[in-house]
Amino acid sequence: MSLPNKATDQELMRALAKGQEEAMEVIFRKYYTGICQAAYRILPDPAVAEDLAQDVLLELWRRRDELHISGSISAYLRRAVVNRALNYIRDQRLKLKEGEDAINDSGEDAKAVALLESKDLEKQIDQAIENLPDRCRLVFVLSRFEELTYAEIAEKLDISVKTVENQISKALKLLRKALAPYTDKNLGVLLFLIFLLGG
Repeated sequence: MSLPNKATDQELMRALAKGQEEAMEVIFRKYYTGICQAAYRILPDPAVAEDLAQDVLLELWRRRDELHISGSISAYLRRAVVNRALNYIRDQRLKLKEGEDAINDSGEDAKAVALLESKDLEKQIDQAIENLPDRCRLVFVLSRFEELTYAEIAEKLDISVKTVENQISKALKLLRKALAPYTDKNLGVLLFLIFLLGG
């Protein structure tokens, strides 16, 4: 079954769930460059950014049967690659830490805790975003992951630009509060907040 010329995200996801490779090709052509750029904003290394983008797309294909993306594919992929970039940074820090602790057996407990925090990071960031009030979350996602301007968001949602500004400010305040316990310990969370604030 052939996809329509301008398939919607929902049509693409349905085709993907059925294992249609054509849908994956369309998604790759539409979104690969954008998710590379999202990764590059956090990790300014083209090779690493491309690797992370490819990993995200490969994971999309592998999990096609179980994924239920309610928003846009673009927002989902951008968010996924941001999380992978942060985890990559964390993994690099852990490798450094492991090297420093190699000659000190007492460092084992600290490494175990750091690894646990690494695995927990993505969940905490996702949860913080999911816990935003509905409109606040929608405006935030459109701004940070769809990369719409405040004016474009205002037009899309039929609200004022001032309302968009207020909702973004509210989102960032709530995210800072939710992630505050992690910013002292996790470089990745700090970088994530810098990414958010950088718009």
